[in-house]
Amino acid sequence: MTRRIIQTDQAPAAIGPYSQAVQVGDWVYLSGQIPLDPVTMTLVDGGIEAQTRRVFDNVHNLAMAAGGGLENIVKLSIFLTDLGHFATVNSLMAEYFSEPYPARAAIGVAALPKDAMVEVEAVLSLADAR
Repeated sequence: MTRRIIQTDQAPAAIGPYSQAVQVGDWVYLSGQIPLDPVTMTLVDGGIEAQTRRVFDNVHNLAMAAGGGLENIVKLSIFLTDLGHFATVNSLMAEYFSEPYPARAAIGVAALPKDAMVEVEAVLSLADAR
């Protein structure tokens, strides 16, 4: 099976040796998104709410670049440096996603790149997107 690299300037450029997203067949694997503004490549200000919104916007833009949308996401992994933000992230996720919700894991971590408070990676299925 061939791999197709997904790339868009509507999401932050990779800050290491990885692709923004990779498609294999009908599956798209999005690299972890931190709250970087795709234009300035700087972390957004405004705390957990602003950072989570930026992350979900980045995920949405990558999903669109792959030919799908948030409704095509089947699995999310959310990494938080403070699990005390769990309820806020849940509330924001409910604004961006609708039922049926994707499967999800929320994981507490000691630190994230660039001192971000949140990072999200996702898996999309494009089987129904065409």
